[in-house]
Amino acid sequence: MSSRVLLCTSVTWPYAARLAAAFAQAGARVEALFPRRHPMRFSRHLSAQYAYSPLSPLDSLRRAIAAAAPDLLIACDDRAASQLRQLHDEAEHPALADLITRSLGDLSVYPRLTARHAFVNEARMIGVTAAPSMAVASEKELEAAFGIFGFPAVLKADESWGGDGVVLAHGAAEARQAFHRFAAAASPLREMARAMKKRDAHFLSARSREAPAISVQKFVDGRPATTSFACWQGEIVGINHFDVIETCGDTGPASVVRQVDCPWMEDAAQKIAAHFGLSGLHGLDFMRDREGVAHLIEINPRATPTSYLALGLDHDLTAGLLTAALGHPAVPRPAATTNDLIALFPQEWTRDPHSAHFASAFHDAPWDDPVLLRASLGEGRAIPTRRRLNDNLAEAGLGFQL
Repeated sequence: MSSRVLLCTSVTWPYAARLAAAFAQAGARVEALFPRRHPMRFSRHLSAQYAYSPLSPLDSLRRAIAAAAPDLLIACDDRAASQLRQLHDEAEHPALADLITRSLGDLSVYPRLTARHAFVNEARMIGVTAAPSMAVASEKELEAAFGIFGFPAVLKADESWGGDGVVLAHGAAEARQAFHRFAAAASPLREMARAMKKRDAHFLSARSREAPAISVQKFVDGRPATTSFACWQGEIVGINHFDVIETCGDTGPASVVRQVDCPWMEDAAQKIAAHFGLSGLHGLDFMRDREGVAHLIEINPRATPTSYLALGLDHDLTAGLLTAALGHPAVPRPAATTNDLIALFPQEWTRDPHSAHFASAFHDAPWDDPVLLRASLGEGRAIPTRRRLNDNLAEAGLGFQL
């Protein structure tokens, strides 16, 4: 009997659809809860789909879990992870609370993972090489942080994700402006504006809330790097490390990565998984300095955009997680490529349709799921890469054209 996995996402990030394929190929029955416009609705790997309501998210989760009766829950974004933990706290049935705890691990550590300053400090305390950080609650404390770290400096607001709530400030005026923007408490009017800007009705249900905690982190001069890993009860069961070659904007997601072996990243992942007793899919972000040392800057306590990649033995996170969590071997997936340079889809296609990396990188596109491929490029948007995509489709021997 195949295991049942329920993917939960509250945003339209395309990589959740790739996770559906990854878990299905590893032998699981995959169902998903997602917003109306998510490209995952076109995935051929889903056995069932459930509608996420931004105005009643916890009810959406309850209904989906009751219908799917899953063995494992996967949070595909920060808000979904937070909602699952909230659902656990409000659960009337022990079986539901047990399922969430089993899937996500010790829920008591969640506030320590999402508080950016506190997490980095705790990581440093257990011996992880990490960029130091200071909490700031006033302009006076902000000035003190500049005196210690200098410029440029990285300002971060808790309760944010996907590149929001992060500003690289090159001077005091820019830093103060970011601080005051972060420090402004949310109001219904501001949340309505966010809903319109982001085309996300979730913000329409938001109440006025206090300003998030703000921190300043020392800037590490170098290049970003990232780790995606699967763990079960504090033990890593699959892991991949990457240097980030290209990103979508200054603080956006990676679009081209290179798989690497890195002792600092491996050490950080092992120590953090064990210390916090983590279960599920997670990611760590780093900056690699000019001497090659990787400095941890934050954790993503949920699936990340490279979580679905199968890159060889011990480098298939979905198969490793299924095997550890469910007690029987998952179907082994062949490595997607032996090329260490990977152009992530659709990030690199949309960042630069004429990217020079296409000549040398592995093209990480869902060629076996053409409807999803089209949907991932964006509804109603011209596809500037149509000719290049069609060339790749022909090379792959697939009988359709975009």
